[in-house]
Amino acid sequence: MNRTVFLKRILEIIPGGLSWGIIITLVLLSILHPVASAIVIITFDFYWIIRTVYLTTLLILAHHRLAEEKNRDWIRSCLELPADKDFKRMYQLIIFPVYSEGLEVLRPSLTSLSASNYLKENFIVVMAFEERNPASRKIAAILEKEFGSRFGAYLSTFHPDGLLQESRTKGANATWAAKAAKGYIDSKNIAYDHVIVSCFDADTCVDREYFGCLSYHFLTSDKPHQASYQPMPVYNNNIWQAPSFARLIEISSSFCQLIESMRLEKFVTFSSHSMSFKTLVEIDYWPTNMISDDSVIYWKGYLHYNGDYRVIPLYITVSMDVAYSSNILKTMVVQYKQKRRWAWGVENFPFVVEGFIKNKNIPVFKKIRRSFHLLESHVTWAVWAVILAVIGYLPVFFGGAFFNQTAIAYNLPKIAGLLFKSTILTSLIWIFLSWTILPKRPKGVSWLKNIVLVLEWFFVPFIILIIGSFPAIDAQTRLMFARYMEFNPTLKGNRVV
Repeated sequence: MNRTVFLKRILEIIPGGLSWGIIITLVLLSILHPVASAIVIITFDFYWIIRTVYLTTLLILAHHRLAEEKNRDWIRSCLELPADKDFKRMYQLIIFPVYSEGLEVLRPSLTSLSASNYLKENFIVVMAFEERNPASRKIAAILEKEFGSRFGAYLSTFHPDGLLQESRTKGANATWAAKAAKGYIDSKNIAYDHVIVSCFDADTCVDREYFGCLSYHFLTSDKPHQASYQPMPVYNNNIWQAPSFARLIEISSSFCQLIESMRLEKFVTFSSHSMSFKTLVEIDYWPTNMISDDSVIYWKGYLHYNGDYRVIPLYITVSMDVAYSSNILKTMVVQYKQKRRWAWGVENFPFVVEGFIKNKNIPVFKKIRRSFHLLESHVTWAVWAVILAVIGYLPVFFGGAFFNQTAIAYNLPKIAGLLFKSTILTSLIWIFLSWTILPKRPKGVSWLKNIVLVLEWFFVPFIILIIGSFPAIDAQTRLMFARYMEFNPTLKGNRVV
């Protein structure tokens, strides 16, 4: 094993090693020294109460900003800019990587695009199909006939299977499509710095003001090519039809992204996002052999610009599908696999640290801080629900009569009760905020669904454990033992998207 491979393996082991080390240490401590374990757990409970209040405050602030900006007339704002920042010269390259999605998924995405309040002649739309899907050319022909004349340019690409140094990932398909788009852009002599590229999941439906908002932030940024632009993802397309379990998880995922948008130093691209096409070409596109392409592309920009790269939040929504299946058990499996795929973003840690070691131009303190933030977020994801829901009760279980007579044993359930009360309070806030991002209840859906939307929040503790820590532990353990994941598309409703 050469030095590079050895370093990579060490870095792959660290996140999972830390997570399992924390869990095993606390379990053993609960058995061998319940008092010490209880002190650690009480300290963690207090930390988590403070953290929950802090994150809920950020959510309220982010939600307030979203409410303020989502209905803004962004085209008017663009028209009010100085003449040298003319948004009409900006082209929007939109790429939809497609796996095996059918017309019922792709039509709404393209329809929302055609309804955008923007110059359609400046749209370059690329539907990026996989060649290995036998139905792709038929679907492509139907969509070209329906939507081909609605935009300035409309391209269908077909990503070949089995190319060298590629895995079957969305990033590989998106990169193939972007290179095809580059050929079109070159043929029209369009300057790369006048093109903004958006890579959207196939089920992404954009707000009609999205591209005006994107153009405004791009044109007013002091370093527009040294930034990615992240809208707020909401899973609203089929939320009224989805089962409570899936709906609750996806609402929580939307809220987590809102929270992250307020922590700019830790903010990283996720799912559907936008960036400068000039930058995309310079950093050699999305990775073709990594699952977490949507976050790795940020880190590629960060390394390329020696740490002078950021994510600018766009407080405007893009709507996607809730992932669910035909029954609750299958829905749990679908959700678990989706969250495990998201947790596979832990592969960013070795990628980033290796990049930091090679890059001598990024300040050492910044390297340490960003590496720590990345590692801490994944380890916390893996352990926090296990500590709160399982390990927190072990000292009482293993402590025996002596432990149960101590002051710590007396206070441990009180602290747990305080944590529970704070959880109820924050849940009430989250319930209220969740109502404000719901689309209008469609015809045919009973008003009783409104009551269900409130009552389903009582399932939060169960969901936290199943979809909280377990997928992250699973992903980190696989990375520890070099059992590298393959890209598994998510089943949403009764279709793969």
